[in-house]
Amino acid sequence: MLATAFVPRPEGRYAPLTMDLQDSGSVVLTAYHSRARAQPPGAAGHPVLRKSIPCCRRINRMLSNESLHPPAFSRSNSQASVDSSASMEDFWREIESIKESCMGGQDEQTPTEVKPVDEGELEAEWLQDVGLSTLISGDEEEDGKALLSTLTRTQAAAVKKRYNTYTQTMRKKNKQSVRDVRDIFGVSESPSIFETIPDIPVHANGSSDPGENPIQNAMSDDHYLEKNIPPEAEELSFEMSYSEMITEAPKRNKLQKSVIKKEDYALTKFIVKKTRFGLTEAGDLSVEDMKKIRRLSLIELTAFFDAFGIPLKRNKTEKVKGRDNGIFGVPLTVLLDNDRKKDSGVKVPLVLQKFFEKVEESGLESEGIFRLSGCTAKVKQYREELDAKFNTDKFKWDKMCHREAAVMLKAFFRELPTSLFPVEYIPAFITLMERGPHIKVQFQALHLMIMALPDANRDTAQALMTFFNKVIANESKNRMSMWNISTVMAPNLFFSRSKHSDYEELLLANTAAHIIRLMLKYQKILWKVPSFLITQVRRMNEATMLLKKQLPSVKKLLRRKTIEREVTSPKTSKVLQKSPSSRRVSDVPEGVIRVHAPLLSKVSMAIQLNSQTKAKDILAKFQCENSHSSSECIKIQNQRLYEIGGNIGQHCLDPDAYILDVYHVNPQAEWVIKPQSRF
Repeated sequence: MLATAFVPRPEGRYAPLTMDLQDSGSVVLTAYHSRARAQPPGAAGHPVLRKSIPCCRRINRMLSNESLHPPAFSRSNSQASVDSSASMEDFWREIESIKESCMGGQDEQTPTEVKPVDEGELEAEWLQDVGLSTLISGDEEEDGKALLSTLTRTQAAAVKKRYNTYTQTMRKKNKQSVRDVRDIFGVSESPSIFETIPDIPVHANGSSDPGENPIQNAMSDDHYLEKNIPPEAEELSFEMSYSEMITEAPKRNKLQKSVIKKEDYALTKFIVKKTRFGLTEAGDLSVEDMKKIRRLSLIELTAFFDAFGIPLKRNKTEKVKGRDNGIFGVPLTVLLDNDRKKDSGVKVPLVLQKFFEKVEESGLESEGIFRLSGCTAKVKQYREELDAKFNTDKFKWDKMCHREAAVMLKAFFRELPTSLFPVEYIPAFITLMERGPHIKVQFQALHLMIMALPDANRDTAQALMTFFNKVIANESKNRMSMWNISTVMAPNLFFSRSKHSDYEELLLANTAAHIIRLMLKYQKILWKVPSFLITQVRRMNEATMLLKKQLPSVKKLLRRKTIEREVTSPKTSKVLQKSPSSRRVSDVPEGVIRVHAPLLSKVSMAIQLNSQTKAKDILAKFQCENSHSSSECIKIQNQRLYEIGGNIGQHCLDPDAYILDVYHVNPQAEWVIKPQSRF
């Protein structure tokens, strides 16, 4: 494509500058600031590197988002331009600081050589990441079958496309015989892998037929996060697959282009529709169910970009072997493993939490807190001491000031073996933004990316955005706006060790900074799990249980149990034939649940449900029964109602969830009141 800007001539006039650039869909743009090993200060190439920064600044002024898109007229445009320019000055200053820190020897990690891979290998890796490695191996596993049985039309198309690419590549290489995609999805006379799965009508959003379960899709029009939707806000629904929304209503989705500018109000305010099942945070589900959410999210994200005709390239990036000990350059999972020896429930590295605390203690009102570089000698000393003493609790935090804590927070993320966010998806986001879709579409793509992150990355990112919003709340004193934070932090959170041209760095920088602004703006809703994904997880669990019942070994076991029952007395036989689920149904009337609260003095209670019973109402009943002690009152305030078992692993329910609706969706669940797990 051609990118045209205007370069100021000495005489004050402007001449067009045209750069011939390849389309981002065919260029590997996996980051935007170079993390290649820098030359020492005395090297011949060093002055040239330093001189490139002012040039980049000029290009930035010419090719900023305000110039790439026609600016909207408003009285604040002039001020917005000034603030945007100042923020990008912060960006290039941060890039220069990063390069200087590399020259100082702080970034010593060397990327391993990346071997060229073909498309088939990339698709094989994708199939493995989404839990469909059985399509490659040919093994008959229940989890893969169950996953395939829940896919929506667009999700199934995405899987077929990747599997077709894989099979075509393998056939060309003559490596192995592979199954035809029609055999897998049962579109031929060949035996389908779904022969053991019942034919359940499925809607585009993955939910069951409403004729069978009308409660599941019940939705009250007046149940939202905010009931009165202001004119400038837009309703956002988590009920239907995002990719299905795009394909089923193409005309409706041809929305006007969104102008990216400095003012926070340029980002649409979303009002999330709250159904009778309430809203679910990522941490409210069991580890196993969140693993399924991640896999489904990656499939959905791929299908989402497919709907726009944008390839979601997962090119191989440089791999850096992380350190096994210390703090900096250590993978998040290793840090968390060490931290859980002290606190089994920790979800965010303890050292990062201490950085947050140090800045919050005295730095929230410090002007330019994340622009400051701090004392280089002190930063180096603290880094060495943290690496040596933190895990043994011997580091003295009282001597560190907020400036050094802010510097080391940035270095912590910058020196991770792999970036906190998947930089390999940035080119797809660039293409999406170049087409100028509505902010809602950008939000949906980002929402799926967040859901597809590993647990450690997702939880850490949520804690980080919560912290940054505290910094932004003090903007009048610290001069750190959403725009400033995003431009300064972009090169630390989205990085690569590859070299890029100035224009590529700029384009990727603008995109990454915009993604961070979206995360900051929509932090309260980005970490809520779309309900259509939870519905698919429920159906996956149901299908898995059904398939396991049909395994030959289980059939033999059932046959042996039947023989045993035949030789017992009739009275005993009746007891044996009565399953736990049937006993519960007969002993407990329809619409009545027994709630257990093992940590309270009143440990169990039968609750008669009606159409208006909410989770918070059940908690209130237990609070009333345990109100004789002040300590019990405090205890119940920190507890939540959980749905456990049946077609879900564990689900911490929204206080506003209508329990009768949840009961009808999962009648085999147990109900437990216990503390909610947090960071």
